[in-house]
Amino acid sequence: MAKQKPIEHVGVVEAIEGEMIRVEIVAESACASCAARSACGMSESTQKIIEVHTSQASEYRVGERCVVSVERAAGLKAVVLAYCMPLVVMLVALIVCSIVGLGEGVAAAIALGVVVVYYLCVRLLRDKIETNIIFKIKKQ
Repeated sequence: MAKQKPIEHVGVVEAIEGEMIRVEIVAESACASCAARSACGMSESTQKIIEVHTSQASEYRVGERCVVSVERAAGLKAVVLAYCMPLVVMLVALIVCSIVGLGEGVAAAIALGVVVVYYLCVRLLRDKIETNIIFKIKKQ
C-alpha cells in the first residue's frame, strides 16, 4: 500500500518560543479558491494558528513563509474526534432518552448537554490528544 501524501498548508511564522513555532495559516473552503467567488459571495476563509514543536526552531524567523504538514491519518483522527464522535454521542443520548420515555424537548436538552460534556472532556484531554497529532514544518 502506497504511503499517502500528508496534508500541507503554506503559512507565515507568527512567533517563536523555544522549540515551539506558531504558524498562521489561511484555511480556505473549496469555493474560496473559485474564480467566481466574488459574484456569489459564498467564499469563506479563516486564519488559524498552528503550534509546531521542532528542535530546528532557531532556523526560522518571524514573518518567514513555511509549509506546515500533518499526516492524513492524524487529520482523519482529528475529524473523528471533533465531528463524528459528538454526533454518535448525541444520537445515543437521544435514543436512550426516547427509550426511557422522556419528552422530545427534554431528550434534546439532555443530548446537547451530553455533547457539551464530551467537548469539555476533549478539552481536558487535549495534551494527551496533541501528542498523537504531530505537525511538521519546512521552509518554503
